[in-house]
Amino acid sequence: MVLSMCSHAHFALAWTVNNFLMTGPKASLTYAGSVQMGAHNGIHECKHQFTWERWNCPENTLQLSTHNGLRSATRQTSFVHGISAAGVMYTLTKNCSMGDFDNCGCDDSRIGQTGGRGWIWGGCSDNVAFGEKISKQFVDALEGGQDSRAAINLHNNEAGRLAIKATMRRACKCHGVSGSCSIQTCWMQLADFREVGNYLKMKYEHAKKLEMDKKPTRSGNSADNRAAIALAFRSIARTDLVYLEDSPDYCVKNRSLGFQGLEGRECLKGNKNMSLWERKSCRRLCYECGLKVVEKRIEVVSSCNCKFHWCCTVKCDKCRQVVTKYYCARKQGGRKPHNKAKRRNRAQRH
Repeated sequence: MVLSMCSHAHFALAWTVNNFLMTGPKASLTYAGSVQMGAHNGIHECKHQFTWERWNCPENTLQLSTHNGLRSATRQTSFVHGISAAGVMYTLTKNCSMGDFDNCGCDDSRIGQTGGRGWIWGGCSDNVAFGEKISKQFVDALEGGQDSRAAINLHNNEAGRLAIKATMRRACKCHGVSGSCSIQTCWMQLADFREVGNYLKMKYEHAKKLEMDKKPTRSGNSADNRAAIALAFRSIARTDLVYLEDSPDYCVKNRSLGFQGLEGRECLKGNKNMSLWERKSCRRLCYECGLKVVEKRIEVVSSCNCKFHWCCTVKCDKCRQVVTKYYCARKQGGRKPHNKAKRRNRAQRH
């Protein structure tokens, strides 16, 4: 069966833009473009990290604020909060260092100071203090509640921002006669955002479940509520992602959560260049959820034979190629996953 492949639609980010850009007087429109791009980058990275997992960061589950739809506090929503806050901070920091804002530039607080044997601070360190400050003003302002969910969301926001700092790298330049490198000047720079995503994915895999009262604070007991929250967080590192509730069964459609289930999801087969996780995607997404795998022949249209023409255009041909893709499909009779798969499903939800 040959199908025409449609281009991927841009995912909806109205929730991030509208929420981030209307969070009070401290949130200046000067930074609106960077905040929008940072939110976009965060969710794009979320989709990359979860491409071959049952929950794949679907757009309609990505409301951030507790007072605007996202009342669940699962392991998955902990990652959404962390990567979104990280994306906003990362982009603000990057744009600051590039001189995009009049009131911000490189972090030169340590220039000229000795950093270690044979090197001193110099160059243009990325100004993460600025990115962190403005990111807090936008992202944390979404949490107006006093309950345990709001506390968890704020904690995960902070964990995302700390991931930016944890992945920064020192870059250096040599100085000296004939390239002797007798002295180096060094500065701190942001890692590639993919590295931040990998770091937060590791934190997601080891996220901590908190046992707390999930109800909003009642009038008159705010002090008791704050004490309970402080007690629950006492053994939790600031860099950890945390959650309150076990994840639902992502094998099946859940309309209330906006999750469409796994029927129709693509999986991968038979390529030696794939990672083990990718090679097992059909088993994880289809077989263990009681679905079968169907093979489809897809026609892909792409640009090819591109040539530069003076001056100044690039013209390409359209090349068509038929490729084999694999998808999860319902079995006849709607058979349920076998017992071994059920046990795996329960394990993956915790």
